[in-house]
Amino acid sequence: MRIIIDAMGGDNAPMEIVCGAVDAQREFGVEIALTGHRDEVEKCLAEYGAEASGNISVVHAEDVITMHDDPSTAVRTKRQSSMAVALAMLKNGEGDACVSAGSTGALLTGATLTVKRIRGIRRACLSPVIPNGRNGALLIDCGANAECSAEYLLQFAYMGSFYARRMLSCENARVGLLNIGAEESKGTELQKETYTLLRHAHEAGRINFIGNIEGSDILFDKADVIVSDGFAGNILLKSLEGTSKFFLAQIKAMLASLDPAAASAAAGSLGALKRLMDASETGGTPLLGISKPVIKAHGSSNARAIRSAVKQAIAFVEGGVINDISTNIDYMKLSQDE
Repeated sequence: MRIIIDAMGGDNAPMEIVCGAVDAQREFGVEIALTGHRDEVEKCLAEYGAEASGNISVVHAEDVITMHDDPSTAVRTKRQSSMAVALAMLKNGEGDACVSAGSTGALLTGATLTVKRIRGIRRACLSPVIPNGRNGALLIDCGANAECSAEYLLQFAYMGSFYARRMLSCENARVGLLNIGAEESKGTELQKETYTLLRHAHEAGRINFIGNIEGSDILFDKADVIVSDGFAGNILLKSLEGTSKFFLAQIKAMLASLDPAAASAAAGSLGALKRLMDASETGGTPLLGISKPVIKAHGSSNARAIRSAVKQAIAFVEGGVINDISTNIDYMKLSQDE
């Protein structure tokens, strides 16, 4: 298996990206192709005690897409950027998956234009796994599509169910629709229309729709797949991230006020809680709906996060989620124009 990694994308590129890629190659035994400015990438490899060899290759890319570039045009105007080259390689069959910590908007646009969506899928989406005390719950979408139709959300529900079954060991994943109340009548027209579509899919035995789910239930194992438009989903995700940072800081401050023995005894539990909320443990999120595996790593990814993103990419390639989506696409469309 060969994983293509955008070595220049992200806040800590290229050093942390390269280190994470080397760690992943050594641990998982896959081939790694690093796209980026050859001199910089090879310098990072040398500083980390590695070199371009049979298992690690460097593909030169002259340009870089920055966070200041317009996401909607960056991949087209910077065809020699590390991200664009990585996506072109994936499209051409020169690797099995692509990992990037670069601009989310540019990666989504590039994956859509270059690698292409699965035929019949209206929009690709971001789908992070958030903690829920068990295997985690898939939040879909979390920001790729601020404005959605009911058909988009129906497709998110299907794609999330396939992902949860293959990747989270949820054979009959519980699908909940994020809303402001549990009652069927709650929400805007988007939620009401989506509720009807999901209920029909449930009655046909195609998904396990459990109804609306409120924000207060997200972390309490009430659903395995949480369906949302990208606007509300992104607010939810950022709120969870901010809340976890706040409470971890408060707990840490409380421990500092304890005597050393008590603080030491509690430190292990705090560490476990921190790891549960740490995005570096997951590494990234797949762009579901794209015809080949593309993993979006967090922009602030360090080496550990990139190593985790490669692990996730390997599992995603082997999991068969894309095939599940492709073979069930007829149930996921409201019209048959594709």
